[in-house]
Amino acid sequence: MYQAIARNVRLSWLLLGLFVLLILVMGYVFGQIVKQGYVGIAVALVVAAGGALASYYYSDRIVLAISGAREVSPDEYPFLHNTVEGLAIAAGLPKPRLYVIPDSAPNAFATGRDPSHAVVAVTTGLLDKLNRLELEGVLAHEMSHIQHYDVRLSTLVVVLVGLVALVSDWFVQLARHIDLGDIDGDSDSPIAALWLVLAFLLALLAPLIAQLIHFAISRQREYLADAGGVMLTRYPEGLATALEKLDADREPLEVANKATAHLYIVNPLKEWGGTLNGLFNTHPPIEERVRRLRGLVTGGVA
Repeated sequence: MYQAIARNVRLSWLLLGLFVLLILVMGYVFGQIVKQGYVGIAVALVVAAGGALASYYYSDRIVLAISGAREVSPDEYPFLHNTVEGLAIAAGLPKPRLYVIPDSAPNAFATGRDPSHAVVAVTTGLLDKLNRLELEGVLAHEMSHIQHYDVRLSTLVVVLVGLVALVSDWFVQLARHIDLGDIDGDSDSPIAALWLVLAFLLALLAPLIAQLIHFAISRQREYLADAGGVMLTRYPEGLATALEKLDADREPLEVANKATAHLYIVNPLKEWGGTLNGLFNTHPPIEERVRRLRGLVTGGVA
């Protein structure tokens, strides 16, 4: 299990590196078209850094507002608070703030920039439909996301996806008004034509590539959080049965959207299914997650 966790961490950072490389390539091509050379790379880095900083400090508030979540006290939900407090102690983390989303679809997510500013949000459906061991498994999964700083990584990836879409839109707008002679001083230059064709290809393909990288990172982090959650509870079956229940529940989460779907423990957009859509799913198949969890029982975790 520890080898699988280490492998998932390496793969996540590799994919994030590919993400940054894609942005730098787009910045360089943009700089060549406007005859500014490496200035495009500098602009791309500045925009990425600015977006990341803004998201770093305000993303949790935005997500909670979009989700209609409200903070709850120990008096309202004592078992929820007691369970999370015990998991936080086991993980060596500060207790996160707890929010509840008034929605009957069972689901949960964690957000925040670091363990000291973390939030765990659960739906009322999750509290109503899971037993105590299953709920503990879900909460341990979310605590694992916080422990591994997945919430920060997920936020950064979302910002990078938005940046790629923004730069792609710049390419489209630029291509409408530029002349080949403006690029290389010669309207018949094959080099100028090549740069313009490359810009068009990036404008078309980069957002798709960025989304695929985003989804790949999210899927790997879910496997890692499942394993980390089991390390906290020492009971894989609790999370395994919880995932099966959440997967069997076909009620979509009304407050979820494509921008926030990757945060939840299972995909809240139930209409996304099928083989092709699996490429664009932010979550790995539930069957595979459950298989790996139950495999941990014979591997000496439980």
